[in-house]
Amino acid sequence: MRVFYLVHQYPPEHVGGTELYTRSLARELSQRGHQITVFHRRNVVGVGQKVWSDEGVRVWSAWAGALNPTRCFLATFGEPALERALERALDESQPDLVHVQHLMGLPVTLLRMIRRRGIPFVITLHDFWWVCANAQLLTNDRNQVCAGPRAYVNCTRCALARSGQARFLPALPAIAGLLAWRNHLLRQGLSSAEVLLSPTEFVSHWYAAHGTPKAKLAVMPLGVDRHMPIPLLEPRPEGPMRFVYIGGIAPQKGVHVIVEAFRELRGDTELWIAGDEAFDPAYTQQLRSRASPRVCFLGKLDRAEVWRTLKSADAAVIPSLWYETFSLIAHEAFAAGVPVLASRLGALAEVVKDGLDGLLIPPGDVSAWRTALQSLIDDPGRLAFLRAQVRPPLTVEQHASQIEALYGQLLNARSPRP
Repeated sequence: MRVFYLVHQYPPEHVGGTELYTRSLARELSQRGHQITVFHRRNVVGVGQKVWSDEGVRVWSAWAGALNPTRCFLATFGEPALERALERALDESQPDLVHVQHLMGLPVTLLRMIRRRGIPFVITLHDFWWVCANAQLLTNDRNQVCAGPRAYVNCTRCALARSGQARFLPALPAIAGLLAWRNHLLRQGLSSAEVLLSPTEFVSHWYAAHGTPKAKLAVMPLGVDRHMPIPLLEPRPEGPMRFVYIGGIAPQKGVHVIVEAFRELRGDTELWIAGDEAFDPAYTQQLRSRASPRVCFLGKLDRAEVWRTLKSADAAVIPSLWYETFSLIAHEAFAAGVPVLASRLGALAEVVKDGLDGLLIPPGDVSAWRTALQSLIDDPGRLAFLRAQVRPPLTVEQHASQIEALYGQLLNARSPRP
């Protein structure tokens, strides 16, 4: 098969859950003999494109100016340079099928271009961007979880807060109209897809509740790309009970909640925090100023270091204050045989089985987090029980087989019958 992946960003320039998933799936299918092409936008000044090879995957990197929140939003309505670049990429690769991973910062006209060529496409719903321009269902003005658009008044307020353009407040009706038109275009794109893949039941139910065609939604959990073999129950060397946080250093990730919870814990324990501290320096400084001596900041880790850190942990902590849609790090922790303590929120409440392979804790409740952590410190046998219940998640190889079968079914369904 000739498969074309359309994604907003790609490693090594950007390393996030969607980007890592796209790369690992593309590489795996390429190794199976399929012709895989990836098209993404670079966030750099100027206009241009570059074609390069990533372990057998042909990558088209196109750019049309550096992005800020406002320009990223406006790009949805059109970007001629990117449209021309995609035309050339499609002409060269001649794909049988397109898999859309994300379109943030890319024009929705790309979907119409693909449809005009008669190429079937599927979309994976990695986050809430197809309904929420902020993608995260977290308000920029109040930093609170959002239920979705309410006549786009709340969306307008959120957009103004993100762009920092409060002087445009008198233009609220026009901005609300623009947001409504954006979502109209994206709904058309969702309706044109053959299948809408959701990584969890939570995401599928959320999109269905917000007008997405239920018949097109299919739940397909993502796979974990393990670069090194990790024994499921390999014991950790003796020492303090170690909790690790690996992820974004940002307020919505709730890192401050776990830092505060650690301040009054009793017993021999430590907290390791890994993530890019340059993303939000002010927030990082706040964390450091509140952290106890038992908190260690590791900085940004590469993939091998992520696995080594998980392997050395007694438990992983995910104190998110927003709706995670899959949580790659939770699945990677399970792949390393490590139980997970997570917020009882969004997909995390679906991924972690409370009292079996981890604990679910009210989001943002410092006292509840402190109690949960202290219970494991006081009773190591309970932690051992949780660890023994951890089961390995789906691997990227297993997931790729499911994706491969889906592609085949879609293409066979469109083949003319004799």
